[in-house]
Amino acid sequence: MMSLKTAISPKLQPFLQRAIQNHGGLVRPMTVISKSSAEEYKKQNYTERMNRTGRPVSPHVQIYSMPIGALSSITTRVTGILLSFGALGVGGIDLIGGSGSALSVMEAIGDTSFFISGPAKLAVAFPIVYHSFGGLRHFVWDQFPDKFLDNDMVPKASQALFGSATVISLGLMFA
Repeated sequence: MMSLKTAISPKLQPFLQRAIQNHGGLVRPMTVISKSSAEEYKKQNYTERMNRTGRPVSPHVQIYSMPIGALSSITTRVTGILLSFGALGVGGIDLIGGSGSALSVMEAIGDTSFFISGPAKLAVAFPIVYHSFGGLRHFVWDQFPDKFLDNDMVPKASQALFGSATVISLGLMFA
C-alpha cells in the first residue's frame, strides 16, 4: 500500500500538510456524534435549537398574503372540482332513483323557502359562472398574451372575475 508521502510529490507535501492542519478548505473536519448527543439532538425542536444558537426562526408561509392571481387560479380549480362532484351527485341520484328523480329533488328544493332555495341556487350558480368566466379569461390570455398577461393586468382581471361572478351569481340566486 502506498503512503501519503510517496503518492504526492515532495513539492506539494508542505501545502497539503498545511491544508490538513488549518482546514484550509480542502479538508473538512469530521463531526462525530455520539449516541447520547444524537438522542439529545432529536429531543430538541427547531425553535429550541435556534434559540440556543441565537439564530432567528424562519417565518411561516401563512404570514405572507397570497396574490389575487393565485387566489383566482385556486378558485377556478376548486369550482371545477365542485362542478364535477355536482354532476356526479345529479347522475347518482338519477341512477339510484330512476329517470327524473334528480329533477324532482331540484323542484323540491326550489319549492322550499328562500332561506333554503337561495343558498342552494347560489351554490350551483357561483361555480358555473366563475368557472366559465375563468375559462374565458384563460382563452383571452392564450390568444393575446402580450396584451393581457402581464403583472399589471392579471390582478385586474382576477378582481373583475371575482366581482362579475359574484354579482351575476347573486342575481341568479334571486331569479
